[in-house]
Amino acid sequence: MSLLKDLMDLLGPIDIPIETGVFSGKAPDEYIVITPMSDRLDFYADNQAHNVIEEARLSLFTKRNYQALKKQLTKALLAGDMTITDRQYIGFENDTKYHHYAIDVLKEYEMEDV
Repeated sequence: MSLLKDLMDLLGPIDIPIETGVFSGKAPDEYIVITPMSDRLDFYADNQAHNVIEEARLSLFTKRNYQALKKQLTKALLAGDMTITDRQYIGFENDTKYHHYAIDVLKEYEMEDV
C-alpha cells in the first residue's frame, strides 16, 4: 500500500477533484492537491527497518467557506486510520480568490506491505 493510493481511495467519495503535486488544467471552484512530504523508515533496536512512515499535505482550495469541507475531510481521514499531524488555514489568495486550507497526515506501513 501507499499513502497516495490510500488517500485517493478515502477521499474519492467526497467528489472533489484531487491531483498530486499541482492541479493541471482549469481549476474548479473546489479542489485538493496532495503533496508528498516524507517517506522514511522506522528503525528499532536491531537496526532493521520494520515500518515505513509516509507523510503528505492535503491542500484544499475553495472559493466558498472551507469549514464544512474541513470537517468532512477530517472525518474521512480519521475513519481511514490516518494520523492528522497538523491543520491550518494558509490564507486567502487575492489573485485567485481561493481560500487555502492545509491538512497534514501520516500513515505507518509495515515493511511487508511496501
